[in-house]
Amino acid sequence: MFFKVLSKDSSSRARVCEVTTDHGTFQTPIFMPVGTQATVKAIEQRELEEIGANIILGNTYHLYLRPGVEVLEEASGLHRFMNWNKPILTDSGGFQVFSLSGLRKISEDGVEFKSHLDGSMHLFTPEKVLRIQRVIGSDIMMVLDECLANPADEHTVEKSIKLTTDWAKRSKFEFENTKLNYGHKQFLFGIIQGSVFKELRRQSAEDLLSINLDGYAIGGLAVGEENEVMYDIVNFTTELMPNDKPRYLMGVGTPEDLLNCIELGIDMFDCVMPTRNARNGTLFTSRGKIRIKNLENKFNFGSPDERTDSYTANNFSLSYLRHLFMSDEILAAQLATIQNLRFYIKLMEDAREAILENRFLSFKKDFLERFSQNK
Repeated sequence: MFFKVLSKDSSSRARVCEVTTDHGTFQTPIFMPVGTQATVKAIEQRELEEIGANIILGNTYHLYLRPGVEVLEEASGLHRFMNWNKPILTDSGGFQVFSLSGLRKISEDGVEFKSHLDGSMHLFTPEKVLRIQRVIGSDIMMVLDECLANPADEHTVEKSIKLTTDWAKRSKFEFENTKLNYGHKQFLFGIIQGSVFKELRRQSAEDLLSINLDGYAIGGLAVGEENEVMYDIVNFTTELMPNDKPRYLMGVGTPEDLLNCIELGIDMFDCVMPTRNARNGTLFTSRGKIRIKNLENKFNFGSPDERTDSYTANNFSLSYLRHLFMSDEILAAQLATIQNLRFYIKLMEDAREAILENRFLSFKKDFLERFSQNK
C-alpha cells in the first residue's frame, strides 16, 4: 500500500500518515530538503541521513539541463548518480520555466523556453517532462502545470487551470503507457491551481481528482500573498482533497507556516528557506532565529540552541560560528545548514509525536510561544 493514515488529531485536521515507496517508507507530516541539482546545498548525503532526512526533492528543469538525461540514464538514475538510497520527489520544473518570464512561450502543446545557462531553446510538453522523470527515476513525479504570477486576474486563472488539467490528463496517459526505467515503482501527483479564487480552486481540484492520480499538491501559493490569505486557501482546498491520498503544499515555508498548515491537514512540505537562510548566516532555533553575524555573538560562547539535539551545530559556540562566517569559511555554511535542516526535521518529528498523542494544538501553541521570543 502506497499510503495509509495512521492517526488523526481530534481537535484539528492534523494527521500522521505513512508513505511507502520502493526506496523506503516515511511518515508524515514531513519536510523535504530541497536538492535541486542532485545535491542539497552545503550538506552531503551521509549527513542528511544522520539528521533524519527520509526524502529529498530534486528538480526536473535543472537536472534536464545539467547534468542532462544522457548522464542520468547512463548512471541508472538519480539515486545511484548522487548515492542517495531513500525516496526522491521531483518537481516538474514548471515553476522554474515560468519564472523565466520573457524567455518562454506557452501554448496548449507545452512551453518553449531558453536555457538560463546558455540560451539554447527547449520545449517542455507534459509527455516530455514525464519521460524525463522516468529517466531521473524519482519515486514521486509531479505533472507539468502552469504557474502564474501573483496577482493574476480571474479570467487568466480560469484559462490556466484548464490548461493545467489538460496537461495532467496527458501526463497520466504518458505515465500509463511508458515503462519503468530501473525496476522500482514510481507515483504521479497532480497540482491543484487556482490562485486566490476559491471556486477556481474547487474546479481545479474536481478536475484533477477525476484523473485519479496517486497524490495531490497545492501549488501557486507562497508567491507574495498575505499569510492569512494563504492559510484560507489551504484550509479551503484541503477539504476538497482525498483523505486517502497524500496532500503536499509546495514551496512552504516558515516553521509557523508548517505548523499552521499541518493543522489544516497538509502532509508534505518543501522549501529552500532553511538551507538558504543557513548560507546567509541565520540559524533556526527553538527560541527563534539567530543572526549569527551580529556583533552580540562575538563573545557568546554558548551553544545555538540548548533544546535541540547533538545532530545540530550545538557542538560549536555562537562565537565560533560567527568567526567562520566572518572569515568566509566553507564550514560556516555546512554547520548552519545542518543546524537548520535538523531543526525543521525535528519539528516534524515532534509534530508527529504530538498528533499521535492527540495534543497537537497545545504542542503548536507552546512551540510558537518559544519560537517568537527572538523574532
